[in-house]
Amino acid sequence: MLFIEIRCDDPTIIEDNIRSTKLSSPDYEDADPDEAAADFRARIAHYERVYQPLEEDEGAYLRVTGAGRGVTVRDVDGYLEARLVFFLMNLHLSARPIWLTRHGESVYNASGLLGGDPDLTPAGRRYARSLAEFLDERCPDHDDVVIWTSSLKRAVQTASPLDRAPWAWRALDEIDAGICDGMSYEQIQAQLPEEYEARRRDKFTYRYPRGESYQDIILRLDPVIIELERTRRPVMVIAHNAVLRALYAYFQGVPRERCPYLPIPLHTVIELTPHAYGCHEGRVPLEPRQDAGEGL
Repeated sequence: MLFIEIRCDDPTIIEDNIRSTKLSSPDYEDADPDEAAADFRARIAHYERVYQPLEEDEGAYLRVTGAGRGVTVRDVDGYLEARLVFFLMNLHLSARPIWLTRHGESVYNASGLLGGDPDLTPAGRRYARSLAEFLDERCPDHDDVVIWTSSLKRAVQTASPLDRAPWAWRALDEIDAGICDGMSYEQIQAQLPEEYEARRRDKFTYRYPRGESYQDIILRLDPVIIELERTRRPVMVIAHNAVLRALYAYFQGVPRERCPYLPIPLHTVIELTPHAYGCHEGRVPLEPRQDAGEGL
């Protein structure tokens, strides 16, 4: 057993927390902000009267104080406990946007083919320029935003007009289609009907022969998610359909079985702003056009 205690005695942090997060709780929907803040202060006072602080001799524990400014760990042993410690040490209360976008249209998108490492089409290059204009409007200070891309050409090329140095992650690469790489779904159905049917029955657990499944994608995105939680600056992630579905599902609390069916259209920026009770979401189509197929 691992005890986790999160304590804060700083009145400034507490007041900021009440105003920035607690007032967005469903408990205070449509309530006057000052009345809601007073009510929550009274709630804290009730908690304080009955709360029993964690004692030093109670076994393994992790104590976080001052909204993450101090962390104390005692007798933590084991992989899962260590992962929890690492995760909680990287959480913070800073509000910042996370922008998710697929790369611009690629040659394979236009042809309805899976995977590969193709270049952008002219429409994809136009989207890259539109994306640069969007980011300049939102973050005119170039040092104030982090750009992450996959290592594939179509994502790197989409980031090239941004005038900011991107950080390429192999973990953000598109799902590996294995022996189906470079094929269309029509070709898979005709040449590999058993694989086509297996994927249709259970898209989440289906693994392409010599390739990956959505389950595999989620596992390899673990370090990306930790870094997204840790980062306090705005982040733009330029990646691929399956990968962005998994990231979106994490932040929006979507059950993993629904992850493979989430709509992540081309040439659209999804803006997520994490808060205490989920994420605010906005979608900005920068160059409306018909999406070139379902994608992976």
